[in-house]
Amino acid sequence: MRRLFLVRHGESEWNAVRRLQGQADIALSSQGEAQAIALAATVAQLAPDRVITSDLRRAHQTASLLGYPDARQDARLREVNVGDWTGLPIADIIAADAEAYRGWRAGTFAPPGGEHWQDFSLRTANAVLSESGTAKRLLVVCHGGVIRALLQTLLGLAPKRIIPVGPGSLTILANKPAETEMRLEVFNFAPGGPVLDAPD
Repeated sequence: MRRLFLVRHGESEWNAVRRLQGQADIALSSQGEAQAIALAATVAQLAPDRVITSDLRRAHQTASLLGYPDARQDARLREVNVGDWTGLPIADIIAADAEAYRGWRAGTFAPPGGEHWQDFSLRTANAVLSESGTAKRLLVVCHGGVIRALLQTLLGLAPKRIIPVGPGSLTILANKPAETEMRLEVFNFAPGGPVLDAPD
């Protein structure tokens, strides 16, 4: 794999109201659809030779709007399971226990019934690395948490050092032919400019 293109799905209906969704199967908002359409030309220029997507609706809707309606869906690319926090407003979680929320963002705390970061990182890495022998330019349409987990696994960036990835944004990792380690080429690119206060 020479280049890995990571796209976070466009804004979902719950992103729009800052509600934590985890693996809840929430559709794109109209703004999210517009974000995906706006990114399509950039992704087409990158000419991915293989496309995979999370099987959650907001991700495969985004893949379709990018021009890849037949992208293979892989449940290992689902967002982290946030357990009892699913559906809660982020502001309410922070008000109830800001330290727990900071720990969750840092990958050191799992909500009750939620998925541990290490397990999440392993499953997402396995999904991507299993494609490394068949694609030189792999497009992965997924979720913000998945992108942060892959940045940790592939680049060694701790999740607490990474801002939430903007909806409808593109991140690119690459390596040269003689290298095995990947490098960050682009982070959080969106045609309308980066979103610096993106919802989780």
